Amino acid sequence: MAARNTARKRAFQILFEGDQRDADVTTVLADWVRHSRTDTRQPPVSEYTMELVEGYAQHAARIDELLAQYAVGWTLDRMPVVDRNILRLGAYELIWVDGTPDAVVLDEAVELAKEFSTDDSPNFVNGLLGRLKELKPGLRRD
Repeated sequence: MAARNTARKRAFQILFEGDQRDADVTTVLADWVRHSRTDTRQPPVSEYTMELVEGYAQHAARIDELLAQYAVGWTLDRMPVVDRNILRLGAYELIWVDGTPDAVVLDEAVELAKEFSTDDSPNFVNGLLGRLKELKPGLRRD
Protein backbone atom coordinates (compact mmCIF):
# COMPACT_ATOMS: atom_id res chain seq x y z
CA MET A 1 0.00 0.00 0.00
CA ALA A 2 3.02 2.29 -0.13
CA ALA A 3 1.99 3.26 -3.66
CA ARG A 4 -1.37 4.55 -2.44
CA ASN A 5 0.33 6.39 0.41
CA THR A 6 2.63 8.10 -2.09
CA ALA A 7 -0.32 8.86 -4.38
CA ARG A 8 -2.20 10.53 -1.52
CA LYS A 9 0.85 12.56 -0.57
CA ARG A 10 1.26 13.80 -4.13
CA ALA A 11 -2.45 14.55 -4.43
CA PHE A 12 -2.24 16.57 -1.22
CA GLN A 13 0.77 18.47 -2.57
CA ILE A 14 -1.12 19.28 -5.78
CA LEU A 15 -4.17 20.51 -3.85
CA PHE A 16 -1.90 22.56 -1.59
CA GLU A 17 -0.09 24.11 -4.55
CA GLY A 18 -3.38 24.95 -6.23
CA ASP A 19 -4.63 26.60 -3.06
CA GLN A 20 -1.41 28.57 -2.58
CA ARG A 21 -1.31 29.74 -6.20
CA ASP A 22 -5.09 30.25 -6.37
CA ALA A 23 -5.00 27.97 -9.41
CA ASP A 24 -7.33 25.24 -10.56
CA VAL A 25 -6.09 21.90 -9.21
CA THR A 26 -6.56 20.20 -12.56
CA THR A 27 -4.20 22.77 -14.11
CA VAL A 28 -1.64 22.10 -11.38
CA LEU A 29 -2.10 18.36 -11.95
CA ALA A 30 -1.46 18.83 -15.68
CA ASP A 31 1.72 20.78 -14.83
CA TRP A 32 2.91 17.96 -12.57
CA VAL A 33 2.21 15.35 -15.25
CA ARG A 34 3.99 17.40 -17.92
CA HIS A 35 7.03 17.94 -15.67
CA SER A 36 7.19 14.25 -14.80
CA ARG A 37 7.41 13.43 -18.50
CA THR A 38 10.14 15.96 -19.29
CA ASP A 39 12.24 15.95 -16.11
CA THR A 40 13.77 12.61 -15.16
CA ARG A 41 14.22 13.84 -11.57
CA GLN A 42 10.46 14.32 -11.20
CA PRO A 43 8.67 11.07 -10.24
CA PRO A 44 5.71 10.03 -12.39
CA VAL A 45 2.21 11.01 -11.32
CA SER A 46 0.28 7.83 -10.59
CA GLU A 47 -3.19 7.01 -11.82
CA TYR A 48 -4.46 7.10 -8.24
CA THR A 49 -3.04 10.59 -7.71
CA MET A 50 -4.85 11.73 -10.83
CA GLU A 51 -8.07 10.03 -9.69
CA LEU A 52 -7.89 11.76 -6.30
CA VAL A 53 -7.18 15.23 -7.69
CA GLU A 54 -9.77 14.98 -10.46
CA GLY A 55 -12.34 13.56 -8.04
CA TYR A 56 -11.73 16.34 -5.57
CA ALA A 57 -12.04 18.91 -8.39
CA GLN A 58 -15.39 17.42 -9.41
CA HIS A 59 -16.78 17.70 -5.86
CA ALA A 60 -14.81 20.72 -4.58
CA ALA A 61 -17.79 22.97 -3.89
CA ARG A 62 -19.63 20.26 -1.95
CA ILE A 63 -16.50 19.29 -0.01
CA ASP A 64 -15.82 22.89 1.02
CA GLU A 65 -19.48 23.25 2.01
CA LEU A 66 -19.25 20.17 4.24
CA LEU A 67 -15.96 21.24 5.82
CA ALA A 68 -17.34 24.71 6.56
CA GLN A 69 -20.52 23.25 8.01
CA TYR A 70 -18.90 20.71 10.33
CA ALA A 71 -15.65 22.43 11.36
CA VAL A 72 -16.84 23.80 14.68
CA GLY A 73 -15.30 27.19 15.35
CA TRP A 74 -13.32 27.28 12.09
CA THR A 75 -14.07 28.81 8.73
CA LEU A 76 -12.26 27.48 5.70
CA ASP A 77 -10.31 30.71 5.38
CA ARG A 78 -9.10 30.49 8.99
CA MET A 79 -7.91 26.90 8.71
CA PRO A 80 -4.21 26.39 8.12
CA VAL A 81 -3.71 25.82 4.39
CA VAL A 82 -2.12 22.43 5.01
CA ASP A 83 -5.02 21.22 7.16
CA ARG A 84 -7.62 22.54 4.74
CA ASN A 85 -6.13 20.58 1.88
CA ILE A 86 -5.59 17.40 3.87
CA LEU A 87 -9.25 17.64 4.87
CA ARG A 88 -10.36 18.26 1.28
CA LEU A 89 -8.49 15.19 0.08
CA GLY A 90 -9.68 13.07 3.00
CA ALA A 91 -13.30 14.18 2.60
CA TYR A 92 -13.27 13.30 -1.09
CA GLU A 93 -11.78 9.86 -0.50
CA LEU A 94 -14.00 9.18 2.50
CA ILE A 95 -17.28 10.12 0.86
CA TRP A 96 -16.82 9.34 -2.85
CA VAL A 97 -14.19 6.57 -3.09
CA ASP A 98 -15.84 3.27 -2.27
CA GLY A 99 -12.76 1.06 -2.53
CA THR A 100 -10.85 2.52 0.41
CA PRO A 101 -11.88 1.59 3.96
CA ASP A 102 -12.89 4.59 6.06
CA ALA A 103 -10.32 3.76 8.74
CA VAL A 104 -7.54 3.87 6.13
CA VAL A 105 -8.70 7.28 4.87
CA LEU A 106 -8.68 8.71 8.39
CA ASP A 107 -5.32 7.15 9.26
CA GLU A 108 -3.68 8.42 6.07
CA ALA A 109 -5.06 11.94 6.60
CA VAL A 110 -3.78 11.98 10.17
CA GLU A 111 -0.35 10.81 8.98
CA LEU A 112 -0.24 13.64 6.43
CA ALA A 113 -1.13 16.10 9.20
CA LYS A 114 1.64 14.69 11.39
CA GLU A 115 4.17 15.04 8.59
CA PHE A 116 3.20 18.42 7.16
CA SER A 117 1.33 20.42 9.81
CA THR A 118 1.25 21.45 13.46
CA ASP A 119 1.09 19.31 16.60
CA ASP A 120 -2.63 20.11 16.97
CA SER A 121 -3.50 19.26 13.38
CA PRO A 122 -3.73 15.45 13.59
CA ASN A 123 -6.47 15.68 16.24
CA PHE A 124 -8.32 18.37 14.28
CA VAL A 125 -8.14 16.38 11.03
CA ASN A 126 -9.16 13.15 12.76
CA GLY A 127 -12.06 14.81 14.56
CA LEU A 128 -13.53 16.52 11.51
CA LEU A 129 -13.12 13.53 9.19
CA GLY A 130 -14.48 11.28 11.95
CA ARG A 131 -17.59 13.45 12.09
CA LEU A 132 -17.98 13.23 8.31
CA LYS A 133 -17.56 9.44 8.55
CA GLU A 134 -20.46 9.28 11.04
CA LEU A 135 -22.63 11.34 8.71
CA LYS A 136 -21.39 9.74 5.49
CA PRO A 137 -24.60 8.01 4.37
CA GLY A 138 -26.44 11.33 4.11
CA LEU A 139 -23.59 13.45 2.72
CA ARG A 140 -22.97 11.99 -0.70
CA ARG A 141 -24.57 14.04 -3.42
CA ASP A 142 -23.29 15.43 -6.67
